[in-house]
Amino acid sequence: MVWEDGDPVGLDLYYDPIVDQHVGSGPIGIIAPTWYFAPQQQKVAQAGWHTIALLNGVLGDGPITGLDDPARATMLLQVAGEFADPVTKQRIWAAAEEHIEPTWDRDSGEFTLGFGLNEPHPRGQWNARTMAGWVCTQGAWSNIFNHPNLIKFDEPTIEGVDFPRIALSEAKWDGSALHLAAHPQNAANKGSSTTVRITNVTSIDGWVMTQADGETVALSGQGNHINVDLLVDNRVVVIRQLGSSALP
Repeated sequence: MVWEDGDPVGLDLYYDPIVDQHVGSGPIGIIAPTWYFAPQQQKVAQAGWHTIALLNGVLGDGPITGLDDPARATMLLQVAGEFADPVTKQRIWAAAEEHIEPTWDRDSGEFTLGFGLNEPHPRGQWNARTMAGWVCTQGAWSNIFNHPNLIKFDEPTIEGVDFPRIALSEAKWDGSALHLAAHPQNAANKGSSTTVRITNVTSIDGWVMTQADGETVALSGQGNHINVDLLVDNRVVVIRQLGSSALP
């Protein structure tokens, strides 16, 4: 680690003592592990974010640079999700769009980034890291580790999703009800039906589903789970447990 005025400004990616070789020292050494430092070494991670933001023109009013280099763009877009304020993040992504080649294959249901490489298959690691930055809001990545949501392991859980034909655009337990929306892979699957299971429940009795049109139907239990038939229309249904006398 290299420090200046009490702040980290450089970091070796690794050091080989046999040949006395420092690898990745300088700015890239502190930028590359920024995502991993964020949950545990905030001061170092902030230095990494400040460095990459400075090098790419994010901190000024001029154009954002480096986005035509896929590796450099991936690094910036990923860490911006954790560190950039919403306005800055939007500015970065607006500048990146023409370079990262967002593509939605509606038949396969896949959204990918081509990075202008004209390759038959999108780069998996670059797509994963870039989209991690897209879905991440400021501080959310660190929060997963420092304030983990462990109670979710004791809450109702959805299993048996027919992916990729069906995806869940919403699957949220709010403490008293489960909110689900079944999203079709493509137009051919829209309006079809699918069945999922609710597991991790203390009782299989008294569960009902309020459909998107307001109609409430009783759900059947089997063994240790609840069977749920869903219409694949990306509309939210609400599932909750009532007393048996409250069933329609």
